[in-house]
Amino acid sequence: MTSKTYTHRNAGRMLYFAMLVLGASGLAYEYSFSKVSADILGNSVQQWALIIGVMMFFMGVGSDVQKYLSDDNLFDSFILLESVVALLGATGPVLLIYAYGVMPLHFVLVQYFFIISIGLIIGMEIPLITRINARFLPELRLNLAAVLKMDYIGALIGALVWVFVLITRFEISHAAFIIGFVNWAVALMTMIFFYKEIRRKLWVWLFTWLTGIALIIGFFNVKHWRVEAEQYLYRDPVIYSHTTPYQHIVLTKTQNGDIYCYINGHLQFYSGDEFIYHENLVHGVMAVAPERARVLILGGGDGLALREVLKYRDVRLVTLCDLDVQMTTLAKTQPELQHLNRHAFWDDRLHVVQKPDVQPGAPYTVYSRNRNILWRGGADSVATVHVINMDAARFLERISGTYDVIIIDFPDPNAPELSHLYSRTFYEHVRKKLSRNGLMIQQSTSPYHAREVFLCIGKTMRAAGLSTLPLKDNVPSFGEWGWWIAGRNDVYSPSNLRQRINNVDTLTVPTHYLTAATLKSNLIFPKGILPDETIEVNALGTNIIYRYYQMAWQNE
Repeated sequence: MTSKTYTHRNAGRMLYFAMLVLGASGLAYEYSFSKVSADILGNSVQQWALIIGVMMFFMGVGSDVQKYLSDDNLFDSFILLESVVALLGATGPVLLIYAYGVMPLHFVLVQYFFIISIGLIIGMEIPLITRINARFLPELRLNLAAVLKMDYIGALIGALVWVFVLITRFEISHAAFIIGFVNWAVALMTMIFFYKEIRRKLWVWLFTWLTGIALIIGFFNVKHWRVEAEQYLYRDPVIYSHTTPYQHIVLTKTQNGDIYCYINGHLQFYSGDEFIYHENLVHGVMAVAPERARVLILGGGDGLALREVLKYRDVRLVTLCDLDVQMTTLAKTQPELQHLNRHAFWDDRLHVVQKPDVQPGAPYTVYSRNRNILWRGGADSVATVHVINMDAARFLERISGTYDVIIIDFPDPNAPELSHLYSRTFYEHVRKKLSRNGLMIQQSTSPYHAREVFLCIGKTMRAAGLSTLPLKDNVPSFGEWGWWIAGRNDVYSPSNLRQRINNVDTLTVPTHYLTAATLKSNLIFPKGILPDETIEVNALGTNIIYRYYQMAWQNE
């Protein structure tokens, strides 16, 4: 018997609205836990596929389990379940970070406890609302059509809000609490609207309001909790932590003032030896390039490669393309990074293009202090810099003009979605953007620890019409590391590239580590490293390089 304080039509509208909102929040939970797991464990394709698949499986289990709930307690059960899923969904991301730091061997158990629990509850929602709605709309075909329609529409809304609002404006831990508030609001509205239908009014009322209070407290404290949880993952104090739509960035600082930068848990650089890496990356090619007036940097949003490029007075234009606007903004504004990159982004006229539009808009001029020993002030114009935030492959497809030097500083191909940046198609685009005598250099992982990956990069470049020459050096925080220098194969040959390096008598810019002699010695590889007869070319869509990467580092 239903209460007479509302009409059947209003009750139906209330339930349809609840289903719309729950459809949105359910998908948002799937996305949130997938992203957190990918940030922690890497391999986003695998994590997203597994987590969404497991959650959907247990949604099916939940839809079966709900049949054991009594018809007399449907409203009580629904409200309590929504409060529980709000708590689990809101606290899950920060607790996953804590679990990975404190008990990494048992992380998977904690991870799948949340995934399974939330999946079960989400799976119970549709049948419970359908059973409740049957009191107001007994005809099954109309009942199912209305409930499922709102669930699917809600899922689309949830996807759009998560992608374009939550993940762009909030940390993932805060976003999870916002989603939790949505579930709690549904529980609260259901409790108020159907109050007379609730059997255990005191317990339901008490639990619902305690859940709301817990969510409020958590929302205002979760940033502190996340920082504390994340600190367990790192030896040194965390001074900066932020999740962007593309990656999770962490900076730590040692007692000696050295900085470590991690992206998605992988070491990006260590300030104590990053100059070895970046001097090889930049001066390895700049020292032998016939011209260097126009330079393109792909990746390198930390500004450290840009710092080295700007040492050359004959550079007139630098275009830096990095996918993540928040990375380039951090490099411009974070004090420790500013110090490391020597304020490479510091001019006030900096204009960052965030849309997939390759017109760079207002450029900015970078100035450096006059290096004359009698300098008493003033600055020299070094170069005009464009910073473009978009995917490098799309950028190369759309941009007009060519460059004298192209420097590629991508993350290692440690996830399937990065494989296309190491593909033959990508290098064919790079070749088209090189001026006739232009040269490029690519960071290429470790020729020792990931030999197949290193060789695959070189072989793929050659398949794209480039002549290549390998370099290596020891970067203490990375180990033995490698780069490939390349130019158009109708202009350069490997022997010609080698001769150009051997002809370098001195570097024309100040360096901390690299010398002409060191650069020449980096051409020498041990026996057995470079043969690549069994290595495959990384064609677009094959993910060969990612499989090589997995095999290489799993065996370490």
